[in-house]
Amino acid sequence: MNYRTDKYGNRLSLLGYGCMRFPKTLGATDMKATEEQVMTAIGGGVNYFDTAYIYPGSEAALGEILEKNNVRKDVFIATKLPHYLIKNKETLDRIFNEELKRLRTDYIDFYLMHMLTDTDTWNRLVELGILDWINEKKSSGQIKQIGFSYHGNSEMFCNLIDAYDWDFCQIQYNYMDENSQAGRKGLYHAHSKGIPVVIMEPLRGGKLVNRLSEEATKIFENYEKKFTPAQWAFKWLFNQPEISVVLSGMNSLEMVKENIKTASETEVGELTQADEEMLQEIVKAINSKMKVGCTGCGYCMPCPKGVDIPGIFAAYNRRYSENKFWALVEYFMCTTLRKNSTSASNCIDCGKCEKHCPQGIEIRKELKNARKELETPIYKVARKIAKSFTKF
Repeated sequence: MNYRTDKYGNRLSLLGYGCMRFPKTLGATDMKATEEQVMTAIGGGVNYFDTAYIYPGSEAALGEILEKNNVRKDVFIATKLPHYLIKNKETLDRIFNEELKRLRTDYIDFYLMHMLTDTDTWNRLVELGILDWINEKKSSGQIKQIGFSYHGNSEMFCNLIDAYDWDFCQIQYNYMDENSQAGRKGLYHAHSKGIPVVIMEPLRGGKLVNRLSEEATKIFENYEKKFTPAQWAFKWLFNQPEISVVLSGMNSLEMVKENIKTASETEVGELTQADEEMLQEIVKAINSKMKVGCTGCGYCMPCPKGVDIPGIFAAYNRRYSENKFWALVEYFMCTTLRKNSTSASNCIDCGKCEKHCPQGIEIRKELKNARKELETPIYKVARKIAKSFTKF
């Protein structure tokens, strides 16, 4: 296993175990299969395990396995605070103590603000006393490092990075999202400040393996180097020294073994110019079904009404290049799970954005199209539910 060192000298396995997708049997965690996979991962050198308060059964399963096999001190546990459920300091303590109990531990190595969406949301937590709470937990040793996970555009990510002295962060990043989400710009900004970056969605929810177009599949098959699509996606990430850990939501023994092998054999600088060009051809093949030619550059931002234009177009394109459900999920995360809405319906048709778009996109027209297809009745119901939390 290859390792990368964080700012405190910890050796983190390049491959991290994403614990959201543990094997299930009749809706419950299959503990036998999960234990076998987790212990195989640890035996192969994986020492970073990522879970969250809202992942059903995940924290409890991980805690039970680590305690049973007496390996808690051999690994780093990363889990998350659902800040959108926090109303006061008492709620902070209650949820954190519940997580410690589930995980059967008295400390958390890497603690994240889950899906921190913008600086307004972070400022709300500051007003509730989160800074004193973090200092208290770090002083007592109950939290070793503090960070946040993020879905959204690069500009807001960089603002969040600058808003606090973070120990680490976690972003969605893969060869399809090189210029969307936090993107390479966000990755480089965090790295420039010495903040380790953990990667989630390296396979974009399986799309870069299971839902490739016929054209993209043929490009892989005809290329001189014979790696699986999953291996190519991981190698593209492992090749970048700015990345500390790449999470994989592994749920089969075969997946665990293959990913360990890839993480153990890939070195920084291994990918050639030809390899990079081949992957760009894959991106073009996938994007051939895009509705809007948005590159995520962000020149259209900021919008005077807060519309997240790159984020909206990324979700809108995903609806056609992947599927409707995940497009709706992405749209919901980038527009609604924030203190202030950034949805397409905020657009007042001022046209300021179009003056700066290097692609010449009719942004106002495309925002209306995106709104029509993404702000569905399901979205509107979910938005009302979300507001019941975010209004606090």
